[in-house]
Order: sequence, then C-alpha cells, then structure tokens
Amino acid sequence: MKDIVVYSESFKSWFPHVEYAIRLAATFDANVTGVCVCPSPEAAMSVYDAPALVQESIKEARQLMGDAYAAEASFLALARELGVTDAFWQVADGDVPHSMKLIGNWHDLLVLGRTPDLAWSSSSAIGDIMLGCGGVPCLVVPEMRVKPPTLNRIAIAWNGSAEALRAVHAALPMLIRAWKVVILNRGGNQASLMDQWMPGFDLASYLQRHGVIAESHALADRGEGIGTELLQAAGAFQTDLLVMGGYGHTRLRERILGGATREVLEKTTIPVLMRH
Repeated sequence: MKDIVVYSESFKSWFPHVEYAIRLAATFDANVTGVCVCPSPEAAMSVYDAPALVQESIKEARQLMGDAYAAEASFLALARELGVTDAFWQVADGDVPHSMKLIGNWHDLLVLGRTPDLAWSSSSAIGDIMLGCGGVPCLVVPEMRVKPPTLNRIAIAWNGSAEALRAVHAALPMLIRAWKVVILNRGGNQASLMDQWMPGFDLASYLQRHGVIAESHALADRGEGIGTELLQAAGAFQTDLLVMGGYGHTRLRERILGGATREVLEKTTIPVLMRH
C-alpha cells in the first residue's frame, strides 16, 4: 500500500478522517493525497438567472476554488507534522463521485469520513462515492476522533460473497501487520459465490498462506440485525478496524431492503474498510 487518497469536503479545518489517513500513510511509509472537489463556475450558471446573479454565482465559485487551492500549504504542513513527507493536494471541479473515481484509478486506498456533511443519506453520500469509485477500496472513518491506526486487532465480516473476498484481499497489507485477526461469520447464512468449488473456499487457509493467522467466531442470531451484531462482536474483541464487502445489490434495492452495509456505516465507532 503506497498511494493513499483522502477526500475532504472541508479545507478550512481538517476532520478526523484526514488526520487518520495521514497517520495511516506514515504507518505504511506511503504517500498521501488530499482531494477537495469544488463546483465549477459553469455549474453555478443558469439560463433562468438574472445576469447580475449569474456573475455573483461565478464569482463565489471562483473564490471557493481559489480558497481550495490555497489550502495546499495547510494540508502539506499537517502531513509533515504527522510524519509524511510525500504529500500532495489536488483540487477538482465537478461531480464528487466522478472525481474520486478518476483519482482512485491510481491509488490503493480511498479514505472517507462520516461527517455532518457527508453522511450515508446526504446528496454527496458515502454510498454514492463508494459506488462511483467502482472497485477502489474505501476506508470509512467515523466522525468522532479515533485513535491512531495501530491496526493491532482487525475483524473480518465474512459471508462468502465476492465483495467480502475483494475487501479481504484489499486489506491484506493491514491484516499482515495485525497480531490478532478474527473472522466474524454467521453460520448457515452464507450467500457464497464459492460453492461451485470443491473443496469449498476456506478463508482461514487463504489468510494463512499470506502469513495471517485468524480465528473464526460464529455470530449468534439475536434478531438485532447483522450490522449491529457485527459491530457488537468487533467491539467485544476491541478491534481497531472492521473489514467487510460493500453491498452487492442495486442502490434502489438496497434502500428498500436496508442491509448490513448501511447499518454498519450509520452506527460504527471504528474505521471500516469496504470494497464494492
């Protein structure tokens, strides 16, 4: 893991997830890129607006972009303070998910923060960014300040799905560093895509081949929702990170059915690494 990118909707003050991303880069001796996305001046115009209002909107959009460019010095100073010398600052204009998808193409990990302005249900929601970024692994940090990324204890939410396996693969650099890894699995409820293989795919054996010794823990069905049960189990093991696959349904179906993805992102107090 050498290239980490963090999206920050604020550049006048840095949310906890920005600091977390920089500390994570320091842990892995990686570089970190901060990204801010501003609406382009053209997006502020409307054929129905009065000329004076159009000019004012363009002026405000250009001022916002100018302030975003000026934030580079603050971001680089914070990175140096936290031990990262290879830091970069990028400003994009336009759509947030599309911009993050483009920059995600040359990064190993995208760090997002669950903030008051970037919740699961907002217009530029975490879910929209994750979907827009395709297969880029996303690490979501809760809005409260979290401890530095020691990553000593990691939990894996396992259901045998392709999304879960992709998330595990993306998390291997972190899993290798951990001294305790636990696989959280609700037995008998696996929608596995590996059933066609004989013998079946065994996650613990796969991890062991990569130098990761993991123990399995079966989740009891208490009727509280799989997301809540995952978070409770992760808390019981005092984990620093939860690894899980993003949802595999369409966005409309996910909104109708709910699901572990939404539940975890709404309630988590620890960082969550997902890959859709």
